[in-house]
Amino acid sequence: MSSVKTIAQFRQLREQALWKLLASHNAPVVLAVLQELLLGEHRVVPASALHERLTQELQGLKQAGEDMTQSAQAYVATWLSEGWLTRRLPADAQEEQYELTTDAVTAIRFLQGVLQPRVVATESRLATVMQQLTKLAEDTNPDPGSRRDALLAERARIDRQLDDLGRGIVETLPTERALERAREVIALADELAADFRRVRDDFEQLNRQLRTDLLNNEGSRGQVLEQLFAGMDLIGETSAGKTFYAFWRLLTDIEQATIFSEALTEVIGRGFAKQLGLEEKRFLRNLTNRLLDEGSLVHEVLQSFARSLRTFVQSREYLEQRRFTSVLRVSQRDALAIKHEVRANQDIGFTLWLTSARLRSASQWRLYDPAERIADANMKDAPSSSMSLHDIAGMVRNSEIDFALLKRNIHERLQHSSVVGIDELLRVYPATQGLGSVVGYIHLAIRHGQVTPSQVQVTWRGMDSVRRAASVPSVYFLKEKQHEFAR
Repeated sequence: MSSVKTIAQFRQLREQALWKLLASHNAPVVLAVLQELLLGEHRVVPASALHERLTQELQGLKQAGEDMTQSAQAYVATWLSEGWLTRRLPADAQEEQYELTTDAVTAIRFLQGVLQPRVVATESRLATVMQQLTKLAEDTNPDPGSRRDALLAERARIDRQLDDLGRGIVETLPTERALERAREVIALADELAADFRRVRDDFEQLNRQLRTDLLNNEGSRGQVLEQLFAGMDLIGETSAGKTFYAFWRLLTDIEQATIFSEALTEVIGRGFAKQLGLEEKRFLRNLTNRLLDEGSLVHEVLQSFARSLRTFVQSREYLEQRRFTSVLRVSQRDALAIKHEVRANQDIGFTLWLTSARLRSASQWRLYDPAERIADANMKDAPSSSMSLHDIAGMVRNSEIDFALLKRNIHERLQHSSVVGIDELLRVYPATQGLGSVVGYIHLAIRHGQVTPSQVQVTWRGMDSVRRAASVPSVYFLKEKQHEFAR
C-alpha cells in the first residue's frame, strides 16, 4: 500500500509546529497578530518592543470582541514554547530579540497564497521556464559545433535588433505584460528573501549534528575532529555552505550589485511601474537592502557557528562533554541490566545529596543612592593658557572627523554612479585626515550605507605625506540614499 508511508509522514508532520499553528483553536487571531507584528517591515523585534506592540494589539482585539484574556508576556511565552517564535540574544545586544520561526512563516504564506492566489499560467512564467530550460541545454551541451551554431544565431538576432534601432524602430513590452513580469519578479524575490530563514535553520541543525558527531565518536580522534584540527570550516564545506557562499559572493559583488541597482532604478522609473501598488513599489525600492540584510544575518550566523565549533574543540571542552556522555551511557546500560532485580522504589542504602542554589528576590536588593556620596563642590581657579583661538581650532579639526566633507564627497560621487565603494572614494578624494577619513567613511556606511563582512584593500596618503594601506570592511553607498548626504 503506497499510502501507508504517506500517512506516517503526515502523522509526523501533524506533531510539528506548522500543523499545530494552523489547527490551533484561535488560529485566525494568532496568525493575524503574528503577521502584523513580525512579518511586516520589522521582522526581528526586541522583547520590550514586542511586548508593547502586542499589548496595544490585544487592547484593540478585546474592543473588537475577541477573547484575549492573557497578558502580552503570557502569549509570547506560549508561542515560544509552541515553536511559533524563536528567541535569540545577539552579540552586544541589550535584550533578547524575537522573530517568527520557519514553520510560522510557512503557515502564514500558505494562507496568503490561498487568499490571493497567483495566476497559474502566465506568459512571464512560461517565458522564465523556457529561458531557463534553453540556458540549461546550452550550458550542458558538449558539442562545439552546435554551441557555435547557437551563438551565431544569437549574434544574427542581435544584429537584426541593432539594425531596427538604427532605423528608429524600438519594440517595448505592452503595459499589461510589463506589469505581469514585474509582479512575477516581486513574487520570486519575496520567496528568495524568505528562504534565508530556512537556510539559517539548516545551518543551526548542521551545527548541532556536527557537535553530536564529535561526542558520539568512539575513537580518540575521528574524521570530524581531524578536519577541525586541520583548520577546515566544516559547515562552510558542506553542500549547503558552498551554495550559500556562492550566493553571497554574487550578492556582494560590486559589479553585479551596480547592475542590479541600476536595473531596479530603471524599472521603478518606467511608466508601467506607476500602476504597481504602493507595497509593490516599496518592495522594489528596498529589495537590495533587504537581500543584503537577510544575507548578512545568515552569513554572520554561519561564521559564528564555524568559530564556536572550532573553539569547542580547541578548548578541549568536547573531551569533558564526551566523558559525561560516556558515563551516562554506562549508567543507563547498568540500570537496564538490573531492572529485573531491583525495583524502582527499592531502598539500596545510598544517599545522593543534590546540589542547590540560593534564590533571592530582587526586592531584597538595595539600590545604590548617589546622593549618599556628595562630591566636593569647591572649584579652584585654573591657570591661564597661552593658546590662541586659532590653535584651539586646529586641535579640534585634527581630533574630530570632518563628516561634512566626507558627505560632500559621497554625494558628489553618487551623482555619477549608482554604487560607490570606499576604495573608489579614497582613490578620487584625498584622505585629508588620514586614518580618520577612512574611519569616517565606515561610520557613515554603518548609518547610511551597506557594510559587508568581506574585506577590501585601500590605500591613502596621511597628513604626514606617507602612503599607507589597510584591509577594511567592504562598504558602499547606494544612489537611492543620496539625499541623506545632501547639505
